[in-house]
Amino acid sequence: MINRLGLPIIINFKTYHNVEYNVNLARALEDVAKQEQVAIGIAVPATEIEFIKENTDLAVFSEHIDYYLPGAHTGSILPEDIKYYGAQGTLLNHSERKLTLEAIEKAIKRCKGLGLKTVVCAANVEEAKAIDVLNPDIIAIEPPELIGGDISVSKAKPEIIQEAVKNIKNDIIVGAGVKDSNDVYNAFRLGAKGVLLASGITQAENPKKVLMELIQGYKKFINENP
Repeated sequence: MINRLGLPIIINFKTYHNVEYNVNLARALEDVAKQEQVAIGIAVPATEIEFIKENTDLAVFSEHIDYYLPGAHTGSILPEDIKYYGAQGTLLNHSERKLTLEAIEKAIKRCKGLGLKTVVCAANVEEAKAIDVLNPDIIAIEPPELIGGDISVSKAKPEIIQEAVKNIKNDIIVGAGVKDSNDVYNAFRLGAKGVLLASGITQAENPKKVLMELIQGYKKFINENP
């Protein structure tokens, strides 16, 4: 198993598209995953979890949850609800939805109590170290200045991956600017246990082709490190 969740690739759909598009996108990505025999996970808006789970067998995560117990919290996303609709877990603390350490800790505890997995984002190694003691399932390091860009973290800041792997006990995945199979291969070669992708796939003209290319970087690494 490459990491605790067995998912070398996780794709954050964000809110680029509507639910109909995202269901079709999830189906297309599942086709590639099955063909290549590589497990992938997707993070989707909470309102779309049920529809995507009805149409695919992918590991589905919410893009966010709130740590509140059921009660007077208008507009909040409760972990009980994402579990009910079939989510395996959730992203937390993405650069577009930052949380305090206290909120992260409470959210992780709530999720653990419900059997939900947590993939917690960090902007740098220092933040990752602080999150590490909270024992999430995976820490995803994404330098915010590289998100959506053309240069991957494995090229621009390889030392971040190496330092994180050396100093953090929980599984590390990396994201930001991952565009091709070499980016994926180098991320694993530097010690990451997965990649977190987003617009490179969800905004692509041919998402299936892009995912197929990215998977080759992972498979190359696995073939060299059986």
